[in-house]
Amino acid sequence: MIKLELSIPPVVVMLIVALIMWITFLIFPEFSIPEKISNVTQIIFIVFGVFIIVAGIVSFRRAGTTVNPMKPDTASSLVITGIYKITRNPMYLGVLFLLIGWGLFLSNIFSCLASLLFVFYMNHFQIKPEERALELIFGEEFINYKSQVRRWL
Repeated sequence: MIKLELSIPPVVVMLIVALIMWITFLIFPEFSIPEKISNVTQIIFIVFGVFIIVAGIVSFRRAGTTVNPMKPDTASSLVITGIYKITRNPMYLGVLFLLIGWGLFLSNIFSCLASLLFVFYMNHFQIKPEERALELIFGEEFINYKSQVRRWL
């Protein structure tokens, strides 16, 4: 059996989900979103997604800790400032916003809903293992942070 925890880089998961969203659009083209809605909102989601991702990376760089999601046990400091006061996973949240923007670009409601596959996968196979590692490294400090800041929003 394939071990999925921390085994597929989040960027690859994003690309797989984006492909599923495109295939969904091809299979169900009749479930379109009106262009007036999708054109403006896709730009908002994409810009906001990029902003959130960059804010997360900048916070990690300032703290001097790793941004490698495949090796959470190498974290050298717990980042709880900046965007991390709002969400524990800004880079994943930003990717979700990019995927929603992609679904809106495709103008397909089922494609937008397919972006939730990213949330499901990340919660179970990326975030939970990361949080276990951070709890081992930072103990009570991470547990307190986890109780104060939501996983996504």
